[in-house]
Amino acid sequence: MRKWILLLTWIGCTFSAVAQLDTKLYRSETKIDSLDQGKWLVELDNITFFKDNEYAGRLQKGYTLPGFWLQPKLVYYPLSNVKLELGAHLLRYWGADRYPDGTYQGIADLNSPTYQKGFHALPWLRAQVDLGNWSLVFGDIYGKSNHRLVDPLYSSELNLTADPEAGLQVLYSSVHFDMDVWVDWQSFIFRDDTHQERFQVGFSSRFKWNSEESPFHAYLPLQVMAQHRGGEIDTIHVNSVQTLMNGAAGLGLVWNTKKPVLRRVGAEADFVFSYQQAGHLWPVESGTGYYLKAYADLKDFRVKAAWWRNYSFVSLQGNPFYSCLSVDEPGTQFRSTGMFCLGLEYARNLGHGIILGADADIYLHKPFEKLVSGEGWEHKSFSNSFSIGAYLRVNPSILIRHFGKE
Repeated sequence: MRKWILLLTWIGCTFSAVAQLDTKLYRSETKIDSLDQGKWLVELDNITFFKDNEYAGRLQKGYTLPGFWLQPKLVYYPLSNVKLELGAHLLRYWGADRYPDGTYQGIADLNSPTYQKGFHALPWLRAQVDLGNWSLVFGDIYGKSNHRLVDPLYSSELNLTADPEAGLQVLYSSVHFDMDVWVDWQSFIFRDDTHQERFQVGFSSRFKWNSEESPFHAYLPLQVMAQHRGGEIDTIHVNSVQTLMNGAAGLGLVWNTKKPVLRRVGAEADFVFSYQQAGHLWPVESGTGYYLKAYADLKDFRVKAAWWRNYSFVSLQGNPFYSCLSVDEPGTQFRSTGMFCLGLEYARNLGHGIILGADADIYLHKPFEKLVSGEGWEHKSFSNSFSIGAYLRVNPSILIRHFGKE
């Protein structure tokens, strides 16, 4: 009862404020402004967050995320279509001083041969070249929510906890077609190494009937992700290659009302799939799912609802609620899962690169069907979970010098 009182109180406070949390808070501008040629800048990018997940059921246990990540960078535009960035990525959770070394794809496992003190720290380097509608990005790419992946394929919480994606990226944008192709190299190996090479490749596209700002906009999302593990020069030779895939295809409709209060109404339907092309990391070879969502934007406030049905689908980077495998009970697998989600979002640009955000989600889980593996049976009644969070993004730029200007 107490958690429901806290949730309702939080929702009431949100209504009194005047979203598009994903777009405003997590995404970054990917095009270079030609007027920036010759500029040297110091840029600071930061998200401070507090997120509480009160989860029920056997797919995922609840936890809290209190902390921040910080990216201090030097930025230089040597040409009108070239941008260079050099800096660091620092992650800290309040109350933690020792951080497992390695790649973070969420909350890292504590077991590690080496640790970092004070922060989880990584170097940051990005080199970008724009060629008309095309952009080529080396190093730290425009990842996470910039890929615009559907929820079953990617959890927005990874914008807080995961490492920046690094590798190579090709972007294309026009009125009728957007494309994002990338390689995220997560684990490099040297000759005779004792661990596996691991990388992820992705393709995210939108076929657009017209401009996204048109009164009535229609689009077709098509997305594919594949994670590959194993290399030819390591010392692992038995079952050393694993390739896992996720994909989605759907239809989306948006009504841009142009009204001051009700600004936008949208809906999207997606078919998703998972496929284990090589290896035995998953106990299932393939699975499918169906995802429906609808939303309405009221100024800086978004009301949203979603429905999900899973048939042996396993997500690479989505919330475990979208998967048939339990994260916290290895070996527990369900024949199918499903849920209904109702959510609220708030995101407001306060000016000077400062954005305030908050969200609340309620999940109603359908009774799970018979366990395929694992001990016991799941409850035969509906269960509920909820999540609330508050966020502040600060992203100022300070001009040091503008070459070519008096």
